Amino acid sequence: MTQISEVRDTGRFPSRFREAEDRGRRIARAIFLFADIDKDVDETLMERLGNALLERDELGAALAEAMRLPAGDPDRVTHAQIGEALSAAPDVPRELPPALRALLDHATTVPDWVDWDRVERGAAAYRYLGRNSGDVLTLLSLIGGYRFGGPSDLLVLTGGLTGGTTLRRLGETTKWSHAVTRAGGLRPGAEGWRLTVHVRAMHALVNARFEPRWDTGRWGYPINQADQAGTLGLFDSTVIVGCLGLGVRLTRAQRDDLMHLWRCIGWLMGVSPEWLTDDESVRHRWNHHILLAAAGQTQAGRDLARQTLDAQAERCFGHRGPALERLHQRYERARQASLLTAFMGKDGMRDLGLRRRIPWALLLSLASNTVRYRVLGVLPGGRRRLEARGARMQDRHMASMFRDAPAAVADLPEAEREAAVRR
Repeated sequence: MTQISEVRDTGRFPSRFREAEDRGRRIARAIFLFADIDKDVDETLMERLGNALLERDELGAALAEAMRLPAGDPDRVTHAQIGEALSAAPDVPRELPPALRALLDHATTVPDWVDWDRVERGAAAYRYLGRNSGDVLTLLSLIGGYRFGGPSDLLVLTGGLTGGTTLRRLGETTKWSHAVTRAGGLRPGAEGWRLTVHVRAMHALVNARFEPRWDTGRWGYPINQADQAGTLGLFDSTVIVGCLGLGVRLTRAQRDDLMHLWRCIGWLMGVSPEWLTDDESVRHRWNHHILLAAAGQTQAGRDLARQTLDAQAERCFGHRGPALERLHQRYERARQASLLTAFMGKDGMRDLGLRRRIPWALLLSLASNTVRYRVLGVLPGGRRRLEARGARMQDRHMASMFRDAPAAVADLPEAEREAAVRR
């Protein structure tokens, strides 16, 4: 591997860049248990990550600006226009404001590299993971991501995943992840496609709203390409590694198809093409460098970790008697805390300000997954049965987060039109 000088100039990047590199190196050791990648640091890649902290989804940014234009401006985009255009997809009307037209042209023009058969197989592989995907996403991906400053601090500032809304916000993310992993979900106009474009617009509005008050010199843009690449890695390769750690049997073909699925989702979400890959080893290598570039622990991450874990005891499991319902809620909170300890280890739990638990839930997961995936799953028709059963379990998991409300994602935030006044 070609290396550049050991003398690094990080002064032109946000100050969070590489501020906790030794800590990131320790955390990254877990990657090498599951991935055969070069442990050397590629300084060229690190520089790309530093630059990406100051890069964003420009199509989304243009849409957000158009939504902040004054009423009567012909280029102004409204919430109603976005909703109507998404509902009409893939037959989107041409008579749209330029910013909305440009974003939808991108979202409906499928790249040549997309293989729809692989996308569908990847979605089936995700359903095959069953409850394990939810455990890994909540504990290893989401709470594990709270060990780093920046995105966690933005979530607290925006009110996402905080206070009494924590459980519903978790449910909204789960709703989206299920929509994009159901059969046909990513085809232009399908529910997963529509929700992904909706989330992309929401991210752009968050960027536009908070950038004026955000410490860009410290963190980079509120939602930037480096963090987007890191988030995508939490949904693809991290889920694969986490599920393998829980005893799930995944073939190489399933892993490759899962990576291709999330590459498509990342493209639709507005992640820069340079951070899109369906090569699991490449993603692991990027994740390694993202950890080296990451910021240290902040109080925002500790608060989010505690609230996310506590929210597991608020889920609704549909038992008829309140006593049984409370018992199930307490069990689920304890199970999640036990699994989190297994994922995070002593240092991780200390970083997050959480009490360590005996990892008994890991033993239960290993035992049940060994029987399910390595015995029953290899029987004739076993994989199809696991895919169907896994989808049902994922749907029940999602329903438990919404109580009496229908499963949905958050509405687009209101654009701050006064900020769009031309200076």
